[in-house]
Amino acid sequence: MSYRPYQEIVRRKSRRIHVGKVPVGDGAPITVQTMTNTLTSDAAATIAQIRRAELAGVDIVRVSCPDRESTVALAEIVREVNVPIVADIHFHYKRAIEAAEAGAACLRINPGNIGSDERVREVVKAARDHGCSMRIGVNAGSLEKHLLEKYGEPNPEALVESALYHANILQQHDFHEFKISVKASDVFLAVAAYQQLAEACDHPLHIGITEAGGRRMGTVKSSIGLGSLLWAGIGDTLRVSLSEEPEEEVRVGWDILKSLGLRHRGVKVISCPSCARQGFNVIQTVQTLEERLSHIETPLTLSIIGCVVNGPGEALMTDIGVTGGGNGRHMVYAAGKTDHTIDGGKMVDHIVELVEKKAAELQAKADAEKAAEAAAAMPREHVPAE
Repeated sequence: MSYRPYQEIVRRKSRRIHVGKVPVGDGAPITVQTMTNTLTSDAAATIAQIRRAELAGVDIVRVSCPDRESTVALAEIVREVNVPIVADIHFHYKRAIEAAEAGAACLRINPGNIGSDERVREVVKAARDHGCSMRIGVNAGSLEKHLLEKYGEPNPEALVESALYHANILQQHDFHEFKISVKASDVFLAVAAYQQLAEACDHPLHIGITEAGGRRMGTVKSSIGLGSLLWAGIGDTLRVSLSEEPEEEVRVGWDILKSLGLRHRGVKVISCPSCARQGFNVIQTVQTLEERLSHIETPLTLSIIGCVVNGPGEALMTDIGVTGGGNGRHMVYAAGKTDHTIDGGKMVDHIVELVEKKAAELQAKADAEKAAEAAAAMPREHVPAE
């Protein structure tokens, strides 16, 4: 079997929708989502939580709207944040209408669960009038009773049938601005359901392993499940569901995308697990650097290797690298080449300075290239021939 680099991941073709100004599907960048856990009626707390998620790089945020107080607060929340907001609605169609009127960019609602066709029509009209898309969200833990009776238990076929049932309702109302999710806490069930759904329709898919658990187990399960789907080209937007703060979900989501080469943001740290050969405390150094470099958005790579066994080789493939040396001095690499040594006591501050400088250089270059492309795309003024 030949080596398959990540550049060869071929994404599933899907229709494109928009969540506010954020495109989803049809080759658009795979977006990272999270969900707030504050009371939505507490606008200040919810806004603060969303802003922390924004700093972590979130693209879209979902908030619960279980009552009138929440949809009233939603208007203020939408005004005060910089990312589109998805209003999470269950059963109560009036909350969906209120959320659309309050400025939600998307409604998470299953149309088959809100009652009569007239209610569905009213929600669709509100979404259309206010530029809202929708997400149909099917969950193995809340499948319709008739599907559980038909299949005996939650399985991929039941999840897909439920999703297509709700999708058909929206399509009958000539509404097509929606994405679909078929989540389960079981990795194998979720992956199989998404695989079947991907073959059955061309709607954009929101992928996730629901109720994945705490930081460690939830990250592992999500990485296995979402990684499998993304590597197969399935998934247009994702959420890592952790029993953690929303910004941690965002960080893990970005790490999954960066690991597969699907999106790049911030500093990608390549570090060794450490051993008795290490010339400095690798674990503590990496933890400190990840925290101090979390503000950087420009993509670049940094290798932190405790000794000379693998350090020089890893440094060849990173923008900046450090390898542990003897006598308390460590080798610093730039663009894969040995550059200088640094005293261990000054190493962390020095690395931070180097990374910030490199990030500024890379961002300036990217901005210049973008400006040049924009200038080249502008129509030239007609110059009459002499």
